Amino acid sequence: MSRQGYSGVSSSVYYSTRLTGNGCSPAELTDVDIDNLRFELAKVEDEIQTLRQALLARETYAADIRRQLGMGPLSNIKQNLSKGWQEVQTSTPYVRTREGLSHAGHVTSAALSNVGVAITRRLGEMRALPLPSPPRHTIPVPSMRHSNTFKSLEEMVGNVKDKVTGSLSNNEDVSGFDRRTSRHST
Repeated sequence: MSRQGYSGVSSSVYYSTRLTGNGCSPAELTDVDIDNLRFELAKVEDEIQTLRQALLARETYAADIRRQLGMGPLSNIKQNLSKGWQEVQTSTPYVRTREGLSHAGHVTSAALSNVGVAITRRLGEMRALPLPSPPRHTIPVPSMRHSNTFKSLEEMVGNVKDKVTGSLSNNEDVSGFDRRTSRHST
């Protein structure tokens, strides 16, 4: 009988293949087969124990080297988490999700920008409208335009548009009024 890992084929592989290949059940084993299998099992379990001890010794040695390099347990955990995060970021599902969310963000930004521009234009048009007859407002339109509520609404719409489009420094007058002067005149 040869040991697995040294000659490449273990006798236990032979027994298990022979038993399953021939359709023999454990009840059909001879006493010699049973003794050989028990002996092989004891050898394999002994090898497993030896390998565990060798692995423990190597892990202890690696931990000692890390300690000498100033790499504590937390830095090892940090390194493992960093490596795991890098693997997640390069994984196909993550990349697809990131690209999908990015696309959705661009579409949403464009939609909100269009809404903001439309509202701003409409507010500009409202400023230019003559007072309807008979008046529908309890406050005269010129007074309403200069009210804090109207100015606040104008500023809020302008701020939303600027945040969505990122054009706070680009002070284009889309609506017919200059937000810079309306903000400072409050």
